[in-house]
Amino acid sequence: MNIGFGTDGIRGSVESVVTPMVALKLGWAAGKVLAASAKSQEHRRVVVGKDTRISGYMLESALEAGFIAAGVDVVLIGPVPTPAVAYLTRSVGASAGAMISASHNPYPDNGIKLFNGDGGKISPDLEAGIEHYLGREIQTVPAASLGRASRLLDAAGRYLEFCKSALHLNDNLSGMRLVVDCANGSGYQILPKLLGELGAEVEAIHNEPDGFNINRECGSIDTKSLGRAVRRHRAHYGIAVDGDADRLILLNRRGRRFDGDDILYLLASSRYRWHSEHYPPSYAGVVGTQLTNFGLAPALARIGVTLVCCEVGDRNVAAELEQRDWVLGAEESGHIINTEHHATSDAAIAAVQVLDVLKAVKKPFHRCIEDFERCPRERHDMPVANPRKALGSASLRRAIDDANALIGERGRIVVRASGTEPVLRFAVDCFDEGSRKRAFKILLEGAG
Repeated sequence: MNIGFGTDGIRGSVESVVTPMVALKLGWAAGKVLAASAKSQEHRRVVVGKDTRISGYMLESALEAGFIAAGVDVVLIGPVPTPAVAYLTRSVGASAGAMISASHNPYPDNGIKLFNGDGGKISPDLEAGIEHYLGREIQTVPAASLGRASRLLDAAGRYLEFCKSALHLNDNLSGMRLVVDCANGSGYQILPKLLGELGAEVEAIHNEPDGFNINRECGSIDTKSLGRAVRRHRAHYGIAVDGDADRLILLNRRGRRFDGDDILYLLASSRYRWHSEHYPPSYAGVVGTQLTNFGLAPALARIGVTLVCCEVGDRNVAAELEQRDWVLGAEESGHIINTEHHATSDAAIAAVQVLDVLKAVKKPFHRCIEDFERCPRERHDMPVANPRKALGSASLRRAIDDANALIGERGRIVVRASGTEPVLRFAVDCFDEGSRKRAFKILLEGAG
């Protein structure tokens, strides 16, 4: 069975890629690896969550059967945000977690993300072990050793209380008026309830999932309706997440959009504000990616914070944070990681932290990031049948060399194969408009 892990597990159409047979085989293969590495028989347990796609029921049953066939117990927690799976995996002492979701993709797609026992994304070595078993026929353990399934009925409540612990600077969020766009996804109950219980006045939109409307003209990838709602309700901010609530985007009432780069600068600069005299080493640097805005590094350097960029993917951000013993990292897309809470991106935790800072400083978001001068960007996603093959073409490699020679040290060029969609992604950051546009044209002509 030809299944390969992308930047965020496996993902694709439920009709041809992430089918019930694939979920069954993946559950069994992952179960074999987990059973071999579990500390004890009791530790052979996996937490399984899902988002609100209609296919989630089908894939949940298949994945559950695969784990059980490998002798691994399954704890089902229903529709919850992806970071809830990460937290509860650690909280209940399971050896792994699995989230059935295609994140920001439309409902015909689905996917499966795997977490280790600490709540972080599984390592490439574990992925390789799982891929090894994917090439074998399923062999069910003896009947006496089959896994068992159970449901954790208070999963959402446990996660909600965990998220409340992110509030540090204020007693509550009273006085803040918010509109929350739940993307008709797995955060549709938890996120409005969390912010409401913390004292904010909350109006929820796109919080009525029907299995088909997840991410449809809503959420973090399409904030037009959120902008209208923020103005209509005269809210201070709009909060947008994606289908599995691990990405966060904010809007103010004027419609300005604040992405992961803005959030990273806000959180890093606020830590500098309150810890400048006794700055812990873990706050000395933050992690971004190749797609982090080129203007962020100098802005952070001015307050004594180092920015290191890794390859795209929140798993790569988390790995870099662990290696450097730092706590804050983010992707432009809205993945925000704070390892003081856990090792994966969490929109709810990030939202609480951002609102906590904004209330404490008594300044609007745009004023808090005035010293972050964003570098203008040209970007384009080009659909291709085989992104990795297209990336290796001689004409595109020459175009990349030519564009880099033109931009030099004045900006950044990124051309990459998407790990979640059949597209090539192009981005050119440069303050000089003429150079930026010429470099971008060179790239597109080389790819075309």
